[in-house]
Amino acid sequence: MAGRSGLPDSLSCTVCLEVLKNPTTLQCGHSYCMDCVGSYWDQEDRGGVYSCPQCRHTFSPRPELQRNLVLVDLLANMAETEPAPPPGKDEVSPGEVECDFCSVRKLKAVKSCLVCLASYCATHLQPHYESAAFKRHKLVDVSVSIQDNICSKHDKLLEVYCRSDNQCVCLLCVMDEHRGHDTVSAASERKLKQQQFGKKKQKYQHGVQEKQKQLQQLKQQMKSLQRSKDAALDQNEKAHAEIVSMAERRRSAVRELIRDQEKAATSRAEALMDRIQEEIGDLRRREEELKQLSLTDDHIQFLQRCRSVLDLPDPEVSSDVVIQNSAFDFLTKITSDLREKTRTLTQAAEEMSEHINIDLEPKTRQEFSIYSCSLNLDPNTAFENLLLSEGNKKVEIMLSPDATNPNDINSG
Repeated sequence: MAGRSGLPDSLSCTVCLEVLKNPTTLQCGHSYCMDCVGSYWDQEDRGGVYSCPQCRHTFSPRPELQRNLVLVDLLANMAETEPAPPPGKDEVSPGEVECDFCSVRKLKAVKSCLVCLASYCATHLQPHYESAAFKRHKLVDVSVSIQDNICSKHDKLLEVYCRSDNQCVCLLCVMDEHRGHDTVSAASERKLKQQQFGKKKQKYQHGVQEKQKQLQQLKQQMKSLQRSKDAALDQNEKAHAEIVSMAERRRSAVRELIRDQEKAATSRAEALMDRIQEEIGDLRRREEELKQLSLTDDHIQFLQRCRSVLDLPDPEVSSDVVIQNSAFDFLTKITSDLREKTRTLTQAAEEMSEHINIDLEPKTRQEFSIYSCSLNLDPNTAFENLLLSEGNKKVEIMLSPDATNPNDINSG
């Protein structure tokens, strides 16, 4: 089978199953890659007799290999005229395993052999199905790390599981350091573990359901909390708006009252000023009459008019005129009292805010579990009197023969 589509089988190497590279032709007429036949003869270098990998024709001594220039030119011409093949399903994608035997163009491996410790594409895997020499080889799904299935001590396939040591071992390990241990085949242990996986899976599914239930409850509580917050904000805004409205109405009422008081006081003052102006004019007229009478030369006329002037009442002598502003003083006192009451109301609101503060510190086990994390204890550093279990997640104190009280043991 040619390693490249469109090329006949005669132009492929039967050793690597790829297109001939640096071809050479033996005396028997079969052609191979020069490196392939050279490596093949290196492996069978016994007694100085060498054979053709295909027809088993023998050569002695080892022939000197020469390039077949006809095949070199033929392959070069065909490579120039042949279009590049489109990427197919056998192409290696990122993350996939390459065939260990593809030399020109690496194809995707489909199986791995635990005996050969190699991975093969569909083409190079055929000898494992067709040749009797490979019947005892164990093929598995392609794996990146085949060495993980091989015993590091005996280079044998890991086929047995040691329950005593909880590890996979080979058959030689069972006869050696694991002699007398509780061992079963890897397939049997896999079946048992698979059953345990089923139970574990059920627990996980139950845990997921419980967590989803808790998540739903938390979402509902968060919605309720949001509604409570909105209601509290609405009440706060309404109360604040009501207080502001009451204060505004009170401010307007007091402002009108002050203006009315000012108008009344101003009206009384203006009336008093008019009366005083009239009294001043009357006194000035009397003063002028006295002056004119004093200047007359007729004694009889002076005396006749003197009595009427002297009989006029004397002007009233009063204290300083004061406009009463006690109403404004009273209003100032009311405003001061209102300010003090507002301050008291503000303090009461602050105290109420302190009482409704939410305590964010966890109190219950469920609240503390939010901050929990998974710990794996190291048995190599644990104190000698500490026993680790449950996958190195649980620790217990083992009393030594001389210890009588767990508190007497130093925990390290």
